[in-house]
Amino acid sequence: MTIASALQRLESRLAAFEPGHVWLAGAGPGDPRFLTLEVIDALSKADVIVHDALVSDAVLSFASSAEVIYAGKRGGKPSTAQEDITLSLIRLAREEKRVLRLKGGDPFTFGRGGEEAEALVKAGIPCRILPGMTSALAGLALARIPATMRGMSKAITLATGHAAGEEGDLDWAALARTGEPIVVYMGLKNLATISRLLIEGGRAPETPAAVIMSATTGKERLLTATLSTVAEEAAAQGFAAPALIVVGQIVTMHDVLTVEGEKL
Repeated sequence: MTIASALQRLESRLAAFEPGHVWLAGAGPGDPRFLTLEVIDALSKADVIVHDALVSDAVLSFASSAEVIYAGKRGGKPSTAQEDITLSLIRLAREEKRVLRLKGGDPFTFGRGGEEAEALVKAGIPCRILPGMTSALAGLALARIPATMRGMSKAITLATGHAAGEEGDLDWAALARTGEPIVVYMGLKNLATISRLLIEGGRAPETPAAVIMSATTGKERLLTATLSTVAEEAAAQGFAAPALIVVGQIVTMHDVLTVEGEKL
């Protein structure tokens, strides 16, 4: 069965994209092959697509004739203010446009989708959520690092690292004490601080750690190290955002599950 025929079979189950509606959608971790069929359908029907910095041109190429508006937010770089993005979504909807708000990963996983949905509801704008594959789970799977592994982990924590060490941030010591794997989004610039806080919280310095850069894309890179050395290794090897940080015994499964010479 082709993708086209699959979409045709699903047509009766897909919601109508009405003028004046906003759909908050996840574009997946990067490569367009991880788009859901529902999001591909939405791309073909939207009048306007408002997308973030992690949505690739390859993903946007699935749009037919929609106006494309960049509304990226990247740490340390000029970014569109969140309030301006939300007001734009409301304005475009009131102009009777079919508005697709397209975010990397899943809109409700560190994507501020909840904030935007709340603002739309308060403004009386009909909105719908189209889930996407979050980068943590997809990136780990492709790197052959199981997010959960019987006998090795009973839970997993997804955390954001952009404010590590700042007042009001996460209690990294509490996360360390769980002994369970941690996956950190947006934490590369604070990797040294995160490692230090986890070690101070009781996580062993030799705990396996990994950094996955640009997961699922042609720029993907992976390094494995220990919690005490991962920040130094990532800096030495020129790793850059976007990147995921993985801390825990699950990282050791990468070598177990990887066959030498096999293309992942």
